[in-house]
Amino acid sequence: MTDRTSPTAAHPARAAVAAFVGTTIEWFDFYVYATAAGLVFGSLFFPSGIDPVVGLMASFATFAVGFFARPLGGVVFGHFGDRVGRKSALVTTLLMMGVATFCVGLLPTYEQVGPLAPLLLVVLRFVQGIAVGGEWGGAVLMAVESAPEERKTFYGSFAQLGNPAGALLATGSFGLITAWDPDLLYTWGWRLPFLASFLLVLVGLVVRLKVEESPVFTAVRESRPAEPEGPPLREAVRTSWRAIVLGIGVLPVAVGGYYVVTTFLQAYGVTEVGISEQVILNGLTLAAFVELIATVGMAWLGDRFGTARIVTFGLAAVAVLALPQFLVLDTGSTALILLMLCLMRVAMAAVYGPIARVLAQMFPPHVRYTGISVSYQVAGALFGGLSPLACTALYALTGSIVSVVALLVAMALVSIACLARAPRLRDAETLPA
Repeated sequence: MTDRTSPTAAHPARAAVAAFVGTTIEWFDFYVYATAAGLVFGSLFFPSGIDPVVGLMASFATFAVGFFARPLGGVVFGHFGDRVGRKSALVTTLLMMGVATFCVGLLPTYEQVGPLAPLLLVVLRFVQGIAVGGEWGGAVLMAVESAPEERKTFYGSFAQLGNPAGALLATGSFGLITAWDPDLLYTWGWRLPFLASFLLVLVGLVVRLKVEESPVFTAVRESRPAEPEGPPLREAVRTSWRAIVLGIGVLPVAVGGYYVVTTFLQAYGVTEVGISEQVILNGLTLAAFVELIATVGMAWLGDRFGTARIVTFGLAAVAVLALPQFLVLDTGSTALILLMLCLMRVAMAAVYGPIARVLAQMFPPHVRYTGISVSYQVAGALFGGLSPLACTALYALTGSIVSVVALLVAMALVSIACLARAPRLRDAETLPA
């Protein structure tokens, strides 16, 4: 008889593919906004005649709203996922994200409706943040909890693949628009990627509705009392507060450093260095493709040589590459710019790909959705939402990109220190007998 709690009964490959498809769509929607924030939102949704740097900072401020909404999404859907199920929570988050993103594509600009335009933009960005705040934890757990112990890093990385895949689709779509007609981007062309998300969400729902519930959640649900001991958030804070704090500390580079070398670098390269939008978009698109491939490889290495060891290597590589990544922009060499963008994303893949297993196994199963969601989304608000804004402010204050590089190196050092102290639990040790 097959053990109902066994990962082999849950079709780990199917769960991994469903996690990949769902997170790709969610991150595509999230990064479409990030790309537009760096390129066009500053001029379209804020008063004409504003200083370009101030307009860019205002655009990044609305970008940050989504990150500050993410902890709320993590708490709400963490509760839902730990009590009702991972699958139900994921279907709901996908619908929320799709509707919000589609509506951004329909928004009037500041020139058309005045202050109402940025207000509506902030509201929809907030909804996006809640959706992605609940999405990530559930997608990771569906993949990790459905996998055998010796392959959890590999299968867990499929949820992480959605990040570079979504970024690839987002920057690639804007790149195609600018290649077709650069002026089109600033009229109505920027709306096309947002409107296209409607079709992607339909595909995602079909895939996600067919996947089975996590066997670990099923085992926990069948073993717990009819009346749970309390809200998962309260239980997570009571029993796993140290893991939550360390989880937040592990993530500055994974969730914040990424936006330093994508969203901020994009804006800095175009507005300050004078690199063409096409070169930057092509470079980020190629780098996202490289990261997509590297993520699977790094996760495979994590199962073979140790997950924490591979993540530490990636963090050290990010710190080493930080200065060359920005200095190469001043050379104007397209080949060097593309090379450094790709190398940095390989380092990021070593951090981001295996981090799913690292976080999932820091918490016991009955509060795992809540625990990893709160850790990840609080880190997202602190480091992801504020990173582009902080980098822009640092550069404006100092006039030197070295200050931005120093921030990225400090984030890597904090991540390494917290990773060394992170707890590591196995399902076999935490599931009820």
